[in-house]
Parts: sequence; structure tokens; C-alpha cells
Amino acid sequence: MHRVIDQAVQVRLIATAPSTHAAPAVLHYHAADPLAVRMLFPPEISLEGTGVDWAFARELLDEGLRRPAGRGDVRVRPSGPDRTVMEFHSDEGIAMVQLQTADVRRFLARSYRAVPAGSESAFLGMERDLAELFGAA
Repeated sequence: MHRVIDQAVQVRLIATAPSTHAAPAVLHYHAADPLAVRMLFPPEISLEGTGVDWAFARELLDEGLRRPAGRGDVRVRPSGPDRTVMEFHSDEGIAMVQLQTADVRRFLARSYRAVPAGSESAFLGMERDLAELFGAA
């Protein structure tokens, strides 16, 4: 059983200039990796012209809706009642995007319906175990 959730979102790239730039992105969740969320950015918004894929904890995204969360490569924090800011830190620099909080809440609700909080360990390795059971591994 594949439980994959993809949700298109509109992000605003926050630059040092006073303006922001709207861009598409996708929030991705797969029950086979129940603790993680991915954010996929299309090639046209990257400096290298390649798609960018960031993986981080689902719990980090959830916590970041209420208060600043994260100390590593990905950080999330509320920005007023309707927006959420995500920071992506790499050796090349920092990218900041702003999302509609309602979009993030909707995505998280769908992911928690697929894999409820606290039950993630039951889903770890499930697909591999099924493949071994049916001789496909």
C-alpha cells in the first residue's frame, strides 16, 4: 500500500531586496518514510538550473507553525497569523521562503491521516517487508 501525498504550494522567495518572488513548490510525504517531509523546488528557481529537494522532519514542520523550530539545515517559524517562513541553509547560502500557513496545515493533516503521529514506527520498512514477503526483494 503506497500512501504518497503531494501538495502543490505557492512560495514567496524572500530576497535581500524589498521585493519577493512567487514560485511553485511541492510538499511531499510518503508513508514508507513516515518521519520525513520533502519540499521540492523546480529547476527554474535554482541558481544551478536543477531541481532542489530538501528533506526534513515532519515534526519540525508541525512545530514551526506554532513557534520557531530547527537548528540545522532547515528552520521553520510562524510569520504572523497567515504565513510560515522556512529557511534552507547550505554551504552556498540561505534560501528563505514564505508559505500560506493554511496550505501547510492542510498538507500536515493529510499526512497525519495517512500515518498518525506516534505510529510512524509501524510504517518504517513496511514496503521492504512486503517485498520480501512476496519475493520481490
